[in-house]
Amino acid sequence: MRSSEPVRWGVLGTGGISARLLEGARRSAAVDVVAAGSRTPATATAYTTRHGIPTAHGSYEALLADPRVEAVYIAVPNGLHHPWTMRALAAGKHVLCEKPYSSDPAEVESAFDAADAAGLVLSEAFMWRHHPQVAHLRKMLPELGEIQTIRATFSFVLNDAANIRLSQELDGGSLMDVGCYCISGARLVAGEEPELAFGVAETGATGVDVQFTGVLRFPGGIGAEFTSGFTADHRGLEVIGRAGSVRLTDPWQSNPATIVRDGIETRLDEADPYQLELEDVGRAIRERRPPLLGRSDALGQARTIAALRESARTGRAVPVTREPAVAGGRG
Repeated sequence: MRSSEPVRWGVLGTGGISARLLEGARRSAAVDVVAAGSRTPATATAYTTRHGIPTAHGSYEALLADPRVEAVYIAVPNGLHHPWTMRALAAGKHVLCEKPYSSDPAEVESAFDAADAAGLVLSEAFMWRHHPQVAHLRKMLPELGEIQTIRATFSFVLNDAANIRLSQELDGGSLMDVGCYCISGARLVAGEEPELAFGVAETGATGVDVQFTGVLRFPGGIGAEFTSGFTADHRGLEVIGRAGSVRLTDPWQSNPATIVRDGIETRLDEADPYQLELEDVGRAIRERRPPLLGRSDALGQARTIAALRESARTGRAVPVTREPAVAGGRG
C-alpha cells in the first residue's frame, strides 16, 4: 500500500467526542472514515447519515470484522477502553483510543504488548499534545530558568445526572475525564515522571469524584498542583520558573490558543488538534514508526492516575512508579 494513501478509519462508539474527531477528519486528505459501529443498527445508521459516513454497523463486532477498516478510533466510555482495544488489536486493526486509556498500568502494558506483537500502532488520544501551541510552550521553557511550579486546571459545569461521566460502573469522574489533561500537561512540562502524588476527591451522589485536587512532586523539586471538576468552568496551564512565567489560557481545547508570557499575550494561528492527531497516527501506520504518544506516555498517565486515586482513598501521599523519560518526548 502506498504511503500517500489515506488510512481507512472506523469509529467504534458514537458519543459526542467522536463527532469532534470527525470534524478534524474532514479537514485531512490523509484520513478516510469508511464506517462506524454502534450498539444498535438504528443508532449506527442515524450516526453515519448525520456525518456522511458510507457504512453503518449495528454492533462493535461487525465494525471490527469489516475488512475495509484499517484503523479504529475507540470512543466508548472509560471502563470499556481496554476490552475493546484488545478486541480491535486481535482483529488486526490499528487503534487510537480516547483518553485516558486506563487507570491500571497493567492494562496499558498488556495492550501495548499486544500491539507490538501484532505489528500494529496503538496511541492514546490526548489530542491537545498535537496542537502547535505545545511546541511553542516547549521552546519557551528554557527561557523561564529553573522550573519551580506547574499549575493546571480543567473543569466545566455538568448538570446532567445521567451523563456517563458520572457513572461509577463506567469509570467516570472528573479525574478521569478532565483531570487527566492536567496530569498530561504537568508531565510534559516537567519532562519526567512524578515521584510522589497526593490527591483529594470530592465525591458526588453517584460515587465518582465531581472535583479532584492533586499535587505532584517531580525530580529536582518541581511541584505541580491541579484541580479538575464538574462544578465550575475553568481551564489553564501555567509554568513558573526562576526567570519568568508562561500561561496557556486554553491548553486542552485551544479555543483560542493563547500564550501569555510574563503578561504579554500572543494568539497562535488556528489549528485542529484532532486533525493533527489523526495525521500523526496515520503517518505512524504508513511509515511504520512510533506515534507521538505511545507506550511510555500512556503508562506514565496510568501510573500517576493510579497513585492519585490511591492517595485520595487513603489520605496519604503515594509514591508513583517511575520510568525514565524518553528523549525528545514520550513515545
